[in-house]
Amino acid sequence: MAYYGKCIETVIGQLDKFKAKKGSAEQFLEAASTALQTLSPQKQAFILEVLSGCLEYQKLLAVVVDAFYVRAGCLCPRADYSLFEVICYLATFQLEELGFQLFCDVVRSQPVDKMRKFLGFFFNPLNLCSWITDEWSLIYETAYVRENWIGPLMRWQPEVQKLINQLEEVLANQSVSKTKAKVTEPKEFNLTVPRPRSIPVPEPVPVMAKSKPVPRSTYQPPKEQQLLETTKRHNRWKAEELLLRANMEEMRCAVPRSRGEPPTQDSQKTLQPRLLPRTLKTPKLTFYKTNNVPVKLNTAAILREGSLYQRQVEKELERVDKLVDGAGDFSEFLEWQRKVQAEGREEQLAASECHRLQGKLSHEEAILARQRLVQGNKEKADQKKEETAELMQQCAERRLREERSMKELVQRVAEVQKNVKVAQTKLLRGRQQIVQEVIEKSRELLQRSAEAAGEEQQRRRELISQLRALETQPVRQGKLVDLTQIPGYGLEGEMSVVELRERLALLKETRRREEEEKRDQIIQGKRARSQELQNVVEQISLCRAAMGRSAALRWEERKARSAAPAAPSQDERVLELQRKVEEKAAERRRQAALLRVPAPRAAHRKPRAQLEAQHWLELEQSRERRLRALQRSGSVCGHARRLEAA
Repeated sequence: MAYYGKCIETVIGQLDKFKAKKGSAEQFLEAASTALQTLSPQKQAFILEVLSGCLEYQKLLAVVVDAFYVRAGCLCPRADYSLFEVICYLATFQLEELGFQLFCDVVRSQPVDKMRKFLGFFFNPLNLCSWITDEWSLIYETAYVRENWIGPLMRWQPEVQKLINQLEEVLANQSVSKTKAKVTEPKEFNLTVPRPRSIPVPEPVPVMAKSKPVPRSTYQPPKEQQLLETTKRHNRWKAEELLLRANMEEMRCAVPRSRGEPPTQDSQKTLQPRLLPRTLKTPKLTFYKTNNVPVKLNTAAILREGSLYQRQVEKELERVDKLVDGAGDFSEFLEWQRKVQAEGREEQLAASECHRLQGKLSHEEAILARQRLVQGNKEKADQKKEETAELMQQCAERRLREERSMKELVQRVAEVQKNVKVAQTKLLRGRQQIVQEVIEKSRELLQRSAEAAGEEQQRRRELISQLRALETQPVRQGKLVDLTQIPGYGLEGEMSVVELRERLALLKETRRREEEEKRDQIIQGKRARSQELQNVVEQISLCRAAMGRSAALRWEERKARSAAPAAPSQDERVLELQRKVEEKAAERRRQAALLRVPAPRAAHRKPRAQLEAQHWLELEQSRERRLRALQRSGSVCGHARRLEAA
């Protein structure tokens, strides 16, 4: 382990020297080979191979190491950059040649904490298959990257994970051993024993003032709430009393009569008060007085509500006139309408039940399809394993051919590098000559620019002296103005400033008079509109009282008619869908037993069953709520039509 540690330290030192010099890689490798002549041939070959590989694939290694410092290695020092590059190169390019055991020895020879962090980051399957593949594909071809580098790393990932777990155990043992270190035990000084202190006189215990008890109002409800409850009870009692009185004093025109019966004199007398809305004598609603401020309506709301009530009164008068002329009731039509609505509600409930059963049927079909998909996936996985075995064999053969070609290429490169030094000396001489020519040209340009700047400075000085001479000349200031004199520009309507001021004063006076007249007209219009609004508000109050009585009657009838919803009638479509759902469920159970495949998400079978039960329970509850709403709306519509017919 110490042997590999020294080799890795030598490689790291050489990499640091190359980054500091920033020269060509070929010259650096030659200098390194001459410096490592004192080492053994085996160690020298290992160091040179790792060093040349790190320099050749420096871009690929820099992608991984830079990302490690940004994401997981924020606390690692930058001095270990070369160490992480070497480990990354060995894991990517030399792991199969060295062998996993030799790679473990190299890793254990380095600091455990750093190696655990870097290997966990680099061999993370999510990192290898996502951004590392994308970044390396920008430098080399994607297929080459996946076959030669990402694939072997993914195959070695389980063994590397075991190595990471071993490193974590080593770290844990080191931390435990550090905590169990021997603690220094202090010894007491041999000091003179002090005299015993005298017992101090106890201080008197202070007497605390008695606290005030909690007031009873804390546990009592507020008076406002009691006042609201009293107001509600009083208003309820008043509404019931008005409802009873309205039922007892019901007009004869509201009682249905047979078709063709002429109206009597009593009915005509009872109809007279209903002809004019202002002559209706309705009992005034007296509520218990509270401090609540009434809602104040604006003009648009008052007019809108007044026109609405006016239309309602006109419709009511037309209906009464038709009744007086002998129009009949609509009892048969209302009965037929109720039957049609009941049939429609039953059809709607049957359709909702069919929709629910169709959803359940599609759920069973989805489970069957999922089971078939699992069986197909198993067959595809077996086929994929056979294909991967063949590909692995082909990759091994291709790697052997590439290694042979690389060795031939290295021999050819070594032959070419012998003539590199002569070319470098010629290039250096040519560059020195070019630099000398550029320096001479720059000197000439600087001299010309200095002469041009001196001429420009002399010209600016002459201009400044001329401007200062012009400023010293005397200038006449001030101008005599006559406000009564006409300018004399030859324009039409030309006048002096005094005449202009007089005309402006006259114009202001005429505008003030016009504004006063408009103000008087606006005040008169507001008074007329306020009178009209007051009349409309009186009419609205009468209509609201009548509508309050009718609303109380409707509420009482709705409360009496509210009952439990009837069970939905069974339909042939519903029975057929239930039969299909049972058949699909039986087929799913048989398919699961034949294939010996657990139900989908077996680990969460109980929560999924609970969710399904809750889902169907919510569907049943929504269906019952819809049925009650339909029955309630049907009863309300029927009651309204009966009132209109009456």
